[in-house]
Amino acid sequence: MHTNNAAQLDISLARDVFLRSLIRELSGVLEEVVGIEQANGFISVVGQNIGEVINQEYRTAFNVSQLSHEQVAQVLVDLKRRIQGDFYIISQDAEKIIFGNHRCPFEDKVIGRNSLCMMTSNVFGTITAENLGYAKIELVETIARGHDGCRVVVYLKPESATKVEGNEYFRT
Repeated sequence: MHTNNAAQLDISLARDVFLRSLIRELSGVLEEVVGIEQANGFISVVGQNIGEVINQEYRTAFNVSQLSHEQVAQVLVDLKRRIQGDFYIISQDAEKIIFGNHRCPFEDKVIGRNSLCMMTSNVFGTITAENLGYAKIELVETIARGHDGCRVVVYLKPESATKVEGNEYFRT
């Protein structure tokens, strides 16, 4: 069908796709211009700021000054669900919480953009540390690195995470 009306064209452009594409390109430019380590740092700051806002929203909604261990686990799953991720708890104990994920909120835009995983690391780390005192986030598997899903371990005690690579977070 031929048309002169742009509104009738079959173009997959919507706000969500546009914003995910924008973030993908921004992270790609950062990775190329300043390097992956610096890009991780910039995105980490954004993730920390977002984590602080989200943490306060959940604390207010729960009407508590600090979230409990169980509430933190619930919040981390719920916040990802609300942004169209598919995180779930594989296991949890006093030492760590292990999450799985089938769908990234960035969808296919995350592939090859490892720095975007700093959003998960920093949001999870900030919320956990601000409520439980400490967190170390290990990104075992990520969709960004080509895995079918994600496996994220949130360590709750420094002594449990000494031999693990990841980012550490402390209550401010």
